[in-house]
Amino acid sequence: MHHASIRTANIHRAIAFYEQLGFTVCDRFTAGITLACWMEGLGGRIELIQIPQPRPAPDAFGDEHYVGYYHLSFDLTDTATDLPTWLASLQQKFTEASAQNPEQLQPLKVLLEPTQQIISDLVYEVAFIADADGLPLEFLRVLGRSGGSED
Repeated sequence: MHHASIRTANIHRAIAFYEQLGFTVCDRFTAGITLACWMEGLGGRIELIQIPQPRPAPDAFGDEHYVGYYHLSFDLTDTATDLPTWLASLQQKFTEASAQNPEQLQPLKVLLEPTQQIISDLVYEVAFIADADGLPLEFLRVLGRSGGSED
């Protein structure tokens, strides 16, 4: 996949949010009359596009009847030792950054605290947060195979 595209109400706020996750802007450009950029990080690339007259995003995480793209998912298996510690560190980072720049950043909104989930024969640690526009982002780590055997 080349990139995932995210429409945002405020590209500067969205850039500040994704920079806290470790993304960096690699290209800035215009898409028609609006601002856009590509950012790289966490093993992928996203495109942010500012929407001139934005409406609030639907609640893709909380609305069980929502149909459409649901979330981006990032695999932290090789970069984090466990999700609770990683998430606590991220929350602290957002709290400190939002205190210094409340116009651009808010404290981190956690949609789902780290929990374990079995998918197929693997056990995952899974957590969800909301981005600057309230869109859900999933972070996961592979813990091992179900049934007690580790990789």
